[in-house]
Amino acid sequence: MDSAPAYRAADIRAAERPLLDAGVPLMARAAAGLATELRRLAGPLLVLAGSGNNGGDALFAAASLVAEGRTTRIVVLGDRVHTAGLDAALAAGATRHDPVEALGLAHGAVVVDGILGTGSAGCPALRGSARDVVEALRPLAPTVVAVDLPSGVDPDTGDVPDPAVLRAAVTVTFGALKPGLLREPGAGYAGRVVLVDIGLDLSRFTPAS
Repeated sequence: MDSAPAYRAADIRAAERPLLDAGVPLMARAAAGLATELRRLAGPLLVLAGSGNNGGDALFAAASLVAEGRTTRIVVLGDRVHTAGLDAALAAGATRHDPVEALGLAHGAVVVDGILGTGSAGCPALRGSARDVVEALRPLAPTVVAVDLPSGVDPDTGDVPDPAVLRAAVTVTFGALKPGLLREPGAGYAGRVVLVDIGLDLSRFTPAS
């Protein structure tokens, strides 16, 4: 995977914008790729859904897996959530739980880290209930699938300003590699990196060095 070029988060978002404006279902493509990787791992799912698109990707992927009979529990971390994704997952049969329940739900589960993404402004460190939940889960060393990148890792530099980061077994990233998945210390949290093609044209952008 290291042979694929990496692009800065801002450039990836800029490449996404004309497709989103044209109504191209980028989230559906991302969610389908994520669901494919989640099918490779046994166990119930514990989805940690933040307020951004990564949370939406995780929730739509969960909806498809619940419909196939996969037990899925959702913990929303943040002051808002991708409503359509949450509604789809709950309608399919997933259950929603409070953050204080996350530790008990994680035993034997595949944890889907959809808390933060490349659109997070400023310092990528987790805060509030998200940080509390991640700190509680870290000693369990659960099997983690990160959505786009592990939450708490800077997408461009790989910096990890706070130790409250879940170390992923697999990171499913969308559109292009992010430099932070290839640079230490972020690379050490990413695990196996799977790149899902969602149809971006990055030809006008310069790969990150």
